[in-house]
Amino acid sequence: MCLCVLQEEMDTSPMVSSLLSSLANYSNLPTGSKEHEEAENNEEGARPSKKPVKAPQLGTLMGVYLPCIQNIFGVILFLRMTWMVGIGGVFGSFIIVFMCCSTTMLTAISMSAIATNGVVPAGGSYYMISRSLGPEFGGAVGICFYLGTTFAGAMYILGCIEILLIYIIPQAAIFKIEGLEGPEAEAALLNNMRVYGTLVLSLMALVVFVGVKYVNKLALVFLACVILSILAVYAGVIKTAVDPPVFPVCLLGNRTLLSKAYDVCAKVIEIDNETVTTKLWSSFCDSDSLNATCDDYFANNNVTEIQGIPGVTSGILAKNLFGNYLEKGVIIEKRGLASDADPDSPPTSSNRYVLADITSFFTLLVGIYFPSVTGIMAGSNRSGDLRDAQKSIPIGTIAAITTTSTVYMSCVVLFGACIEGVVLRDKFGEGVNGNLVIGTLAWPSPWVIVIGSFFSTCGAGLQSLTGAPRLLQAISRDGIIPFLRVFGHGKANGEPTWALLLTASICEIGIIIASLDAVAPILSMFFLMCYMFVNLACALQTLLRTPNWRPRFKFYHWALSFLGMSLCLSLMFICSWYYAIVAMGIATCIYKYIEFCGAEKEWGDGIRGISLSAARFALMRLEEGPPHTKNWRPQILVLVSVDAEQNVEQPRLISLTNQLKAGKGLTIVGTSVQGTFLDNYAEAQRADQSLRKLMETEKVKGFSQVVISSNLRDGTSHLIQIGGLGGLKHNTVMVSWPRNWKQPEYHQQFRNFIETVRETTVASLALLVPKNIAAYPSNGERFTEGHIDVWWIVHDGGMLMLLPFLLRQNKVWRKCKMRIFTVAQMDDNSIQMKKDLITFLYHLRIDAAVEVVEMHDGDISAYTYEKTLVMEQRSQILKQMHLTKNEMEREIQSITDSSRGSIRRKNPPGMRSQHSAEEGASLAEKPEDESVAVSNPKQVQLIHNKNASTPTSPTSPTSPAGPAGAAATWTDNKGADKGTALLSPGPEAGKDFFNMKPNQIDVRRMHTAMRLNEVITKKSKEAKLVLLNMPGPPKNRVGNENYMEFLEVLTEGLNRVLLVRGGGREVITIYS
Repeated sequence: MCLCVLQEEMDTSPMVSSLLSSLANYSNLPTGSKEHEEAENNEEGARPSKKPVKAPQLGTLMGVYLPCIQNIFGVILFLRMTWMVGIGGVFGSFIIVFMCCSTTMLTAISMSAIATNGVVPAGGSYYMISRSLGPEFGGAVGICFYLGTTFAGAMYILGCIEILLIYIIPQAAIFKIEGLEGPEAEAALLNNMRVYGTLVLSLMALVVFVGVKYVNKLALVFLACVILSILAVYAGVIKTAVDPPVFPVCLLGNRTLLSKAYDVCAKVIEIDNETVTTKLWSSFCDSDSLNATCDDYFANNNVTEIQGIPGVTSGILAKNLFGNYLEKGVIIEKRGLASDADPDSPPTSSNRYVLADITSFFTLLVGIYFPSVTGIMAGSNRSGDLRDAQKSIPIGTIAAITTTSTVYMSCVVLFGACIEGVVLRDKFGEGVNGNLVIGTLAWPSPWVIVIGSFFSTCGAGLQSLTGAPRLLQAISRDGIIPFLRVFGHGKANGEPTWALLLTASICEIGIIIASLDAVAPILSMFFLMCYMFVNLACALQTLLRTPNWRPRFKFYHWALSFLGMSLCLSLMFICSWYYAIVAMGIATCIYKYIEFCGAEKEWGDGIRGISLSAARFALMRLEEGPPHTKNWRPQILVLVSVDAEQNVEQPRLISLTNQLKAGKGLTIVGTSVQGTFLDNYAEAQRADQSLRKLMETEKVKGFSQVVISSNLRDGTSHLIQIGGLGGLKHNTVMVSWPRNWKQPEYHQQFRNFIETVRETTVASLALLVPKNIAAYPSNGERFTEGHIDVWWIVHDGGMLMLLPFLLRQNKVWRKCKMRIFTVAQMDDNSIQMKKDLITFLYHLRIDAAVEVVEMHDGDISAYTYEKTLVMEQRSQILKQMHLTKNEMEREIQSITDSSRGSIRRKNPPGMRSQHSAEEGASLAEKPEDESVAVSNPKQVQLIHNKNASTPTSPTSPTSPAGPAGAAATWTDNKGADKGTALLSPGPEAGKDFFNMKPNQIDVRRMHTAMRLNEVITKKSKEAKLVLLNMPGPPKNRVGNENYMEFLEVLTEGLNRVLLVRGGGREVITIYS
């Protein structure tokens, strides 16, 4: 069948048949290190030697179940489990085991859901977490998992050395323990651990460096050792029911004696009818004679011998049900046995008894035990080698956890039912001839457990040193943590040499700590944090219901994941609150580092999903109504223009926006491109990139928006209408003052500007118009002194008060002081106005100096009259005459020249200075019938003049004002009619221009603009920034040029002016 109709799509998208073929032949073995290195070599000209990659062959049993079993069973089971049961009791130990196993089971369920939601390449848990929670969480948790695996290697090595030096070859100790007591003996043991641990670590690192294949070949041997050891324990338990082994324990009173302190468990013995003292007598008395002075406790108590392994049918379980926590140095005693001791006298000859080596408590036991349930990730870490990872990982992992949990829980009960309590609490078997306590229970010999546990710890250590560098290599090659990239390289065969070196160095830290009980809680923290985020990832994906979340494993629920996460977090602080804080601090630092310095990665993670859901929820909440005045902040739409190369023409607008960002509001930087969407899309994209780059440079956090329109005016209108989303829309528009607006080629620019002002007024949006934007400071500048002056003429909802406050939060304006000027009319009490304003500012919590300026009505000068006339004449001429550009300029120049001559004749220098000295009405003081109409009738009008009559001019009689209440415009109806008449063709039209009289309203406005400008210039000439009320636009478009002229006169002579127009609502309040 011909697919010509889809030819264009086929060029860019694969056909279905080829897509299915590639998926069917997909191998989830990632491009390995070897191929990576060969690719690099090929680039350098080396010969290619790539071999075909074998398809993964491992099934559930060999690929997941057995590796998990091997990793979960380990050193803690053999070296600390019996001690934990003795200290915590069967109940307490069962609770600990149940909590820890429940945590790993819940984590395995969450992990199974994630692992079956698509193909999991090699990388296992790190890959799952990072792709589910994003690069920041993924990197932080990946590093924690790496550190946990590394410290696990240290723990296994310390366990290996402990078995070697205490149970196999005690004579090999470099620092002799014989004859030492207390802290000295402890220090000697730790030093031995450090020396031998470093040697074993070096040897293991060398084996891993030489070749991992040797480690993999020995894996089955190590696994067999673990399984045989556990079977020997169960066999020993069964044997105790029939024939308990003989492991006598010697007690003095109720105190357990060291095996090396006696040869016979008796004070004296009969030899040939003669009483002879024993070695035990010599230990507690000053001589061998029967008359020797002996220790009081020795003299008052009898020596008894009990069986260390009474057997499962002995009923000892009842005595071992409850815990017996000990302080460091306390003698281990048998409960329920009589003892004659003076409670006030300290124990003597304590070196003859079995002592507690550390202070024990419940949380310590949790921290020491938890590493024995880690290792559940072993299957997922081998995901690249599995035939069907989505099937094998859930079944194998959950089966392994079920098996190991059953073994652990049964061991707790069986140890408590078979072994005497004093033997259980004897950590190093010092009361049973130095035997490994769990070994005393084993059948056929204790050496089965000793040798088996030794090889299993060696194997586990090698596995950790093999897995940790590869995990670090995977993180490094992801490129999310820049300073770790060097560890992504390795040997030609892909072995991570640098990562192995770092792993060995970190592992050495654990070796230097030297105490198995101190290292175990450290790695517990890192593993718990890793498991916590696995649960979090599953819970988030389930709750967010992302379309891609379709796990094949169906037996999961978000509540189970949250329970698992809560258990992990609780166990972290139960184990060791200070280690938990350190681990979380490390993870937080890595998170922030990746956030600020790491590479940008988009993995479709759940955190992005949370952001989308949270944003949707917040937007829906915002739709409920407008924000309260206390929550109002400027959400600014910045309108900028771009040149032909799509570069922003007013970059300082973005700088000013950044300086206003103390409000932490929304910022949208928008521009429009002229043309059609199909033809100009590429230009719009370039403009968008230019906006984003400038925002990044100016450190403005917000959004860019570019619209394509047939003309720039409509484009700006579209931006004002469609900017934002839902309740998160802009409430303020910032647009630059149109420069060179008087020049004919820029006329359309100022018309667009006035249309923007009108649209913001209709939409009830606040408007900020910075004039002379090029003179505004950049973000790098700093004002060391100066003032921000606010000329508060009209109450605009408080915008004039709020903006300087926000500016002064920025470093650029921080040292500028704020001054507020307000205008008093003739009937106002200026003193009372100042007091009221100071009180108002006090309630607003704004620190500013206050000044009230009095302005009285004055005569309109001839200069003002003539300036207004010139303005109107120019406006009418340009409307009627369709002249060329050069002709326009000549005509305007001739009018200006004639006007200047007229002004010189009518207004001698003395007269102008006289009028300059007079105080005039402010621009805002328009009569009620002349106030600018706005869209909202309730909007606060400009301050009204009490005088209803229009002031007279030097050249015209008094003109009556328009009817009261009529909506005035910037050119009244008479003027408009006159303009219409002037525009009609006729031979007298040209003469009428120079015989016309200026509109009286325009004359008044020009007068107030000039008077106010004189006062502002006098007071604020040196101010760093002047904020002014911006008058409303003309109601019709006839007076556009006049409006611009009035604003130009108002701001003349000022360097930086920010014209502010409120949006018709209160934005600042005195209430808390």
